[in-house]
Amino acid sequence: MAERERERERLAAERGERPQQLQVHPRYDAGSIMPEKGPSASKVLAVLAVLPAGGTLLALSGITFFLSLVGLTIATPIFILFSPVLIPAAITVGLAVTGFLTSGAFGLTGLSSFSRVVDYIRQATGVTLSPEQLAEQAKRRMQDTAGYVGQKTKEVGQQIQTKAQEGRT
Repeated sequence: MAERERERERLAAERGERPQQLQVHPRYDAGSIMPEKGPSASKVLAVLAVLPAGGTLLALSGITFFLSLVGLTIATPIFILFSPVLIPAAITVGLAVTGFLTSGAFGLTGLSSFSRVVDYIRQATGVTLSPEQLAEQAKRRMQDTAGYVGQKTKEVGQQIQTKAQEGRT
């Protein structure tokens, strides 16, 4: 056997080939990866406790899936028959929900803007008023503005009457 290997090496050298080298890799014994003893008693009890629960939940999910398919099979023709009513109803409900959410967002934006303006005014004036004082002050300003608008309306009305009377004569 050693003579055959020498003869192969000699022939390979004559052809200009390099001799092949054999690499030996250590082999791992399967027993060295696995522990020598079996699983502990707590692990066995855990598997025995979880296995029935997992099987039960898997069976329930299968039953639920099957019943969902049956319900969809029964409901599909009903949906097709009533689609002229259901689609506009769904669109209407969707638009109503969108409207409510949008109005809420606008309301929050308004409140935060109002709060920002009040804080800015407080910082600019250097006067810190309580919320009650701010509300009273805002109420007085609204009353003054309403009185001013009322007075201006009376004046404009009188001017219109005067011009109307001048136009008649």
